[in-house]
Amino acid sequence: MRVLLAGGGTAGHTSPLLATADALRRWDPATEITCLGTPRGLENRVVPEAGYRLELIPPVPLPRKPSGDLFRVPGRLRAAVKETLAVFDRVQPDVVVGYGGYVSMPAYLAARRRKLPLVVHEQNALPGIANKVGARIAQRVAVSFPDTPLKKAEYVGLPIRPMISGLDRDALRAEARAHFGLDPERPTLLVTGGSQGARRLNQSVSESAQALGAAGVQVLHVVGPNGSAEPVETGVPYRVVHFVDRMDLAYATADLVLCRAGASSVTEAAATGLPAIFVPLPIGNGEQALNAKPVVDAGERCWSPTPTSPQTRCANWCRRWPTMQSG
Repeated sequence: MRVLLAGGGTAGHTSPLLATADALRRWDPATEITCLGTPRGLENRVVPEAGYRLELIPPVPLPRKPSGDLFRVPGRLRAAVKETLAVFDRVQPDVVVGYGGYVSMPAYLAARRRKLPLVVHEQNALPGIANKVGARIAQRVAVSFPDTPLKKAEYVGLPIRPMISGLDRDALRAEARAHFGLDPERPTLLVTGGSQGARRLNQSVSESAQALGAAGVQVLHVVGPNGSAEPVETGVPYRVVHFVDRMDLAYATADLVLCRAGASSVTEAAATGLPAIFVPLPIGNGEQALNAKPVVDAGERCWSPTPTSPQTRCANWCRRWPTMQSG
């Protein structure tokens, strides 16, 4: 069987794509897998590193609001569909699976033109434009969260890698903390804004280094490829890294994670049993707050501090840590 997986840009698309690819290979090692991405996305690094073939087409951003870019979409889309059809001619896929994002709309339209079976997977609780369109023509539609408003949606969850789904944090903790140069005994906060980083989280947490150090809390801070953090020296480890290939080790170091509420962050924190503080992205269509909602509804403690200063909030999170862990 030949499968084409279309998704890219950020880890939100590439992580479930690679988890699906790995599962297909475990099911049948003879499965031929091709990934479809764009020249500027994370897939250009992670897909070849995972050992899968990568084909590239130009991205087709779909504006959320009326703008000059809206009038350029039809021409861009036609060109991208043409290049996608050329990929189909080379690969000859038996089925197309799309994960949304800039690369998926051309794949959906090309699959329809070639009358190929199409599967759509939506990672977020609130679907994006490409998957809203794709769901109308797909044979199967899978979603990560219950009540995702998509036509024909089947709630199957988010594909995650076995290194995450089968993670024993306690068993791996000593190795993980040694890997990142952290103290083996101190309480540890993991901070991550997702694969692209989060400037506000980077700033707020790094400016709280003094409070964190005074509380005896060490930090593993993943700032993103272009992010930065300049914490003051406190004598308590505060490790700043730009990207982490082994997220299983990052999760194993931590007693608590402070992160955005992308689908992967929410699902992986829940799967590993890691206490989490979710800070949904305040822009976009509001999907991140909805992503976190099922975790809260399932009985996890949700604490929303009242002070307005981000630095004060970080300090208060540290003070509330024992309560949050026991809850």
